[in-house]
Amino acid sequence: MTTIRIFKHYVRIQFILLGAIEFFIFMLAVKFGTDIRASGLLDLPDGPATPTFMEMFSFASVMLLSMIALGLYQARLQAGALGFLLRMSAGYLIGVVMLALLFYLFQSLFLRRTVLIFAIIISFLAICVIRLLLYNLDPEIFKRRVLVLGAGKNAKAIAELRRKTDQLGFTVLGYIHIRGEDDQVDPKSIINLNMSLKDYALRNDIDEIILAVGDRRKGFPIHDLLDCKMSGVAVNDVLGFYERETGKIRLDQLHPSWLVFSDGFTQSGLRIYSKRIFDIIVSISLLILTLPVILLTMLAIWLESGCKGPVLYRQIRIGEDGKPFQILKLRSMQVDAEKDGLAQWAVENDTRVTRVGRFIRKSRIDELPQIINVLRGDMSFVGPRCERPHFVMKLSEDIPYYEERHRVKPGITGWAQLRYPYGSSVEDAAEKLQYDLYYVKNYSLFLDMLILVETIEVVLFGKGAR
Repeated sequence: MTTIRIFKHYVRIQFILLGAIEFFIFMLAVKFGTDIRASGLLDLPDGPATPTFMEMFSFASVMLLSMIALGLYQARLQAGALGFLLRMSAGYLIGVVMLALLFYLFQSLFLRRTVLIFAIIISFLAICVIRLLLYNLDPEIFKRRVLVLGAGKNAKAIAELRRKTDQLGFTVLGYIHIRGEDDQVDPKSIINLNMSLKDYALRNDIDEIILAVGDRRKGFPIHDLLDCKMSGVAVNDVLGFYERETGKIRLDQLHPSWLVFSDGFTQSGLRIYSKRIFDIIVSISLLILTLPVILLTMLAIWLESGCKGPVLYRQIRIGEDGKPFQILKLRSMQVDAEKDGLAQWAVENDTRVTRVGRFIRKSRIDELPQIINVLRGDMSFVGPRCERPHFVMKLSEDIPYYEERHRVKPGITGWAQLRYPYGSSVEDAAEKLQYDLYYVKNYSLFLDMLILVETIEVVLFGKGAR
């Protein structure tokens, strides 16, 4: 099976189908819960015999969003059975809280307490059984069958990627030697074809052929690839493959012509205005919900500093098109954290961080005042992380294409923040840039909403904070 692109972001069909099945299970669970209550078996007062469609649909939608937020529809998830159960339990807990809020706002969608309990138990057990059956019947069911054309340097990078525990989206069937190229992969994985490339791909149910040839001027089988393409076998270059499988654009293989001729990197008026409206709605909603948390945190910072010193931290950062702006954060470090005037990377177990600061950094509470920056228009809610002018100047000199991340507004959360921990070196910045370029190339409201949902997982599990 393969992937499809929804608003330019890659989504696996396997997980779309799995989500559709489990959405249907959530709806049926409400129906069964209502039937159990109305049956009289548990000596409960009779309830409505049939739930409305909107009651079933609302329950299913909220629960599915909660599971997405906990990363339960990601190929990179590898937490084992216990980890899956813990994440699913956390997802259900979030779902119940969201349902309580929904029932309060829209009483017509209210589910009786016993119906809700039955629906949760039934759906939880049913989804666990389905997941267990799927993984036991075919452990490779959610993986693409890939054949790599080439066995040199580029192919070796794919082999190394496959060995990483967080990359589970594909299975490499083998590597095909190209004349004139030095093989650098395991010789046991090299395939010696005794038939045409098309016949081999069709006989082995190959979903996709990846072009990992270093020099396409030598021994490049263009006619064989054309046969495969016309026979329904997908053909992709190594950069496009990495973009889809890892959600980033590799710098070591990037060249300007690929940026020029690839799709994406578009800036339409509709996209800009819709993103701005989305930013305003999300920011106002979040500000209303988190205002008590912000005020309590400000009080805690003020008390810890001996009832003196600022509670807000202001700092110049670089925004869209390289323009500077002043960012707002809750102060998490000592007042004289940079008394020598030199900009410093934040590091793990930073001694400059206060006790309150350590907590609000871990929980991301320190970044809540940036909502004001979003409302001002300095930032977007979702986008690349904004950096200080000193770091931007240095990183632009050391890392190619670094300035391209400033094509969009910086964000409070972002694709790179979700996919890579907090960076404190040039190497970390280069790695995060690969994710930022993916976002700049493919950003849309769909991707922004996906990032917002996944940010819940980051906040709950404290990933990437320092």
